[in-house]
Amino acid sequence: MREAANTFWHGRPTLVTGATGLLGSWLVPALHQRGADVTVLVRDALPRSLLVADGWLDKVNVVRGSLTDESLLRRVLAEYGVQTVFHLGAQTLVGVAKTDPLGTLEANVRGTWLLLEAARQAGVPQVIVASSDKAYGDSEHLPYREDHPLRGRFPYDCSKSCADLISTMYAQTYGLGVAIARCGNLFGGGDLNFSRLIPGVIMATLRGQPFQIRSDGLFVRDFLYVEDAAQAYVELAQALGRDSSLRGQAFNFGLELRPTMLALTQQVLQIMGRTDLQPQVLNVASAEIREQTLDAGKARQVLGWSPRHGMDEGLRRTVDWYTRHFETLATQR
Repeated sequence: MREAANTFWHGRPTLVTGATGLLGSWLVPALHQRGADVTVLVRDALPRSLLVADGWLDKVNVVRGSLTDESLLRRVLAEYGVQTVFHLGAQTLVGVAKTDPLGTLEANVRGTWLLLEAARQAGVPQVIVASSDKAYGDSEHLPYREDHPLRGRFPYDCSKSCADLISTMYAQTYGLGVAIARCGNLFGGGDLNFSRLIPGVIMATLRGQPFQIRSDGLFVRDFLYVEDAAQAYVELAQALGRDSSLRGQAFNFGLELRPTMLALTQQVLQIMGRTDLQPQVLNVASAEIREQTLDAGKARQVLGWSPRHGMDEGLRRTVDWYTRHFETLATQR
């Protein structure tokens, strides 16, 4: 199986949208190391990204432009002869979606249908679409399984529900080789969106400040360490290459845990040896789902996937990354 996987990626023209985000910053190196011919679509001229800081833009093909530029998408897929697309490009922050729903829908919904239509016209064999547990919306029946209805109600959740339905439409109607990856909340080194809980806790703690939890602390989320997520995407693409019956299917990826935001904050504080810095619970969050957990049984059974890092190990690796990151920034001042 390992030899077949290496053969699959060797020289394979692969496009990654949203490559400078958290997941892309780990997925691009993983693909490059497997021998893929990687092209990345980058929107901003100087994005704040681990991918940039580590010099990866000098090792891959770089196309600068917007995901909503139809002619650009068609040109990239045709000129680079793309065989696999990892569609990670999206507006990923729940708070930003609430403030700017139109921009979020433009990026997450229109950006998805434009990419899938360009892939259809170019005859791209496979597209892996990055989704989220948020696509399921609120439900009394947890954990989510892949056959749960998609009921996003708030701006971000709705954008993910729509993108998933559009992806399924392209698979069912046009036979496009689309598979959907629904991950829990990703965490790991390189996430510079400090409004997210885990990087926010680490940054506040390194500064000797108590972290402020926006909710009542009892919201429940599923999580997944970013290196495990990158591995999941790679394995999903390989499986889709072997088995066309996976076309149009979705797969959940998560640790299948049920931590509250307060418990997770305290776990990070314990790892960092600063349990004296008890968090402040603000209880001001709104337009967010209270509880979300995933059942990743299908990924285990069909793909043979399992996370290689548990929550504790993933958090320790993440804390180590941010500690080094802030130490480096301090020496550069």
